[in-house]
Amino acid sequence: MNGLSPHREAAFFYGLFLRGHSLESLRQDIDVSPDVIANWERLQWHDPWYREALEVILPYRKRVLAIFETLISSELNSFCQQ
Repeated sequence: MNGLSPHREAAFFYGLFLRGHSLESLRQDIDVSPDVIANWERLQWHDPWYREALEVILPYRKRVLAIFETLISSELNSFCQQ
């Protein structure tokens, strides 16, 4: 993952959100679509890269998304309390 931690990557996307990027668009950029996952699952038996994608990349992307969602929730809670 290019040495980035999930926290740093989530913070990067959060920064984009703060600069006005669409929340839904950012979620789509972070997450792995069900179609891509299905394709990886089908191809994992022919190419070890896809097995690694399912075992390493997919959980990493889900972790980034979860951290990003926590940052967004924190921002929205802070905004609502003002």
